[in-house]
Amino acid sequence: MAVSLEENIRAVKERIAVAAREAGRDPAGITLVAATKTQTDETIRAAIAAGITVCGENRVQEMTAHLEANAYDGAGLHFIGHLQRNKVRQVVGRVDLIESVDSLRLLEAIEAEAARLDLRQDILIEVNIGREESKSGVLPEEVKALCRKTLECPHVRLRGLMAVPPALPEGGSQKIFREIKQLFVDIKREMDDNNSGITCLSMGMSGDYPDAVREGATLVRVGTALFGPRVRTERTE
Repeated sequence: MAVSLEENIRAVKERIAVAAREAGRDPAGITLVAATKTQTDETIRAAIAAGITVCGENRVQEMTAHLEANAYDGAGLHFIGHLQRNKVRQVVGRVDLIESVDSLRLLEAIEAEAARLDLRQDILIEVNIGREESKSGVLPEEVKALCRKTLECPHVRLRGLMAVPPALPEGGSQKIFREIKQLFVDIKREMDDNNSGITCLSMGMSGDYPDAVREGATLVRVGTALFGPRVRTERTE
């Protein structure tokens, strides 16, 4: 399995590099986040040994178990799943980036916990770009207001936006990726006092990450293309 995993990682990185060059971008500007949902400690360690530099976890319970086993050693860690306010204490200060801040109440809970720990937590605002009732995230017209609220949170640093677009046929996501990129550009331009920190645009998954790279993603969250299909397939990676 280790050889197959190494090959998958190499192939995904090469596709990222090709897409970046097609868009006139430096491949070094895109980070591959390995979505490690349901993976074992051993698989995560093997992925890191094979060149993964950032892991992304969807579930607090799984993340906590992997942290206790030191499975993420040697890589950065992002929380990329829906975060409930009652689990904020288990995440703040333990991950480099919370990618899925989707409400003012969650932002305030993160600020309170980061203040308690006397640290500054990096976050992304999650955008429900497809306006899907089944998904979390802030509606596009509400994103700017929530981003501005981060400026009132001294223990939170806004780094950018994250989105999980609707599932579409191959090539169908590019228009949506462009919309997310434009929103990202607008936020970055308008928030001058936090401009230097807004550098992250997390979009693109196993089925569409090359298109996301072509449209400006700096982070792509890839699971299935690295680890193979899960027993239960959910569009959360």
